[in-house]
Amino acid sequence: MKKVLAAAILFFGLALTGKAQESATPNIDPNAPEIKFEQEVIDYGTIDYDANTLREFKFKNTGKSPLILSNVQVSCGCTNVDSWPKDPIAPGKSASFKVKYDSKRVGKFDKKITVTSNSKVPSTVLTIKGEVKPAPAAPATTAPAEKK
Repeated sequence: MKKVLAAAILFFGLALTGKAQESATPNIDPNAPEIKFEQEVIDYGTIDYDANTLREFKFKNTGKSPLILSNVQVSCGCTNVDSWPKDPIAPGKSASFKVKYDSKRVGKFDKKITVTSNSKVPSTVLTIKGEVKPAPAAPATTAPAEKK
C-alpha cells in the first residue's frame, strides 16, 4: 500500500511540474518592438583622474511596434544615467541616453547598465569599462625665505 501511495504522489508531482513548465513558456508577439544598440560596450580606455566621462548609448527600434523603456538601472552609485527617453520610440526611429562614470575613483572599472523595455528581449545589459589614472601629484611649494 505504501508503494502505491508513493508512486501516486511521484506521478502527480511529475505531472504538475511538467504542466508548470509548459505555462512558463512566453508567447512572443511577432509585432513586438526590438531594441538594437549601436554598441553594448563602451570602453573608455585609460583616462585621467577627474576626466569628462560623459558617453552616449544610441539605439534604434527595429521592431514593428512602439518601443517603451521602463527603466535604466546602474550597478552602483559611481555611474549615473542621464534621463532616458520616456516617450514611445516609433518603429525605425532612434534615440539615446547618456551615462557618466565618477572618474575620481582611481583604478579599473567594469560597470553594468540594465535597460528594461517592452521589446522582444525585455532586458539588455550594457557595459562601461576602463581605467582611471591616479590623481596628479600636487606641485611642491617652497617655503618663504626667512627674514634676518
